[in-house]
Amino acid sequence: MTEYTLPVDVRWADLDANNHVRHSVYYDWGAQARMNFLTSKGLGANILQEQHFGPILFREECIFRREIRFGDEITINIQVLKLRRDLSRFSIKHEIKRKDGTLCAVLTIDGAWIDTHARKLTVPPQIAIDTFGQMPMAEGFEWID
Repeated sequence: MTEYTLPVDVRWADLDANNHVRHSVYYDWGAQARMNFLTSKGLGANILQEQHFGPILFREECIFRREIRFGDEITINIQVLKLRRDLSRFSIKHEIKRKDGTLCAVLTIDGAWIDTHARKLTVPPQIAIDTFGQMPMAEGFEWID
């Protein structure tokens, strides 16, 4: 897949006292984009629960470049930056842009999969491997050991 992009609704509740989007909202948008992608490819919350695994985050970072205000038309994309060959660890980048293409923020996460019964990191089941195989790759994508 070459691109996966979602429109984002900027809600009144997303604004701070300076009348632009609160910093924590960007992280919520990233989580929503990742789960929308996984669910659209058949890896929804029901599968995660049935197979007793799920994604966890080690690091989440956002670089803010331009303000986003109420009424702005925004999109967020999803791109894999790095993967372990067994897909047990991953890095994903999101670009948050205005309709005119202005880059407003770059959100990057590092994560892994956890066995929710054993409470230990794990290699994901085949459905997660297949799903990540459909995720767009970032320019400069790399395999990690």
